[in-house]
Amino acid sequence: MADPQRARKMADRIREIVARRLEKGLRDPRLGFVTITDVRVTGDLQHASIFYTVYGTEEERRDSALALKAATGMLRTEVGRNITARLTPSLEFIADAIPENAEHIEELLREARERDAETTALASGADFAGEADPYVKPRLAEDDEDDAEDASASAARG
Repeated sequence: MADPQRARKMADRIREIVARRLEKGLRDPRLGFVTITDVRVTGDLQHASIFYTVYGTEEERRDSALALKAATGMLRTEVGRNITARLTPSLEFIADAIPENAEHIEELLREARERDAETTALASGADFAGEADPYVKPRLAEDDEDDAEDASASAARG
């Protein structure tokens, strides 16, 4: 098992190499505007998972995935030439779902804002269920005198 720090350094190096090669361009017209978002290397440095996004339509994403799959061997050769490891890791390209997740989060936030606005509108016109001030207040001396008079009057009637 390799050092985790070494695996991170190798992942960063692989990301740079693959991104630079994609920037130069491949001879595949299917390849769209691809961005490498992350690379993860296994602990034994034998396998690298390369996460990418493609700017464009669903068809462009699908075509770019096919182009990357076709270019995997050439990109692995490029990585092997530019890293200082005994063995070149195998490469796997995985479409990153960042744009879809961001869109979903934006939709949830919009829905939450709408619900907050509805709640605020309902609360502005609402009345209290009980008294406006439900807290018990200390009794005043005047209230005690009134209660005493009421009690003596009801006793006299009774």
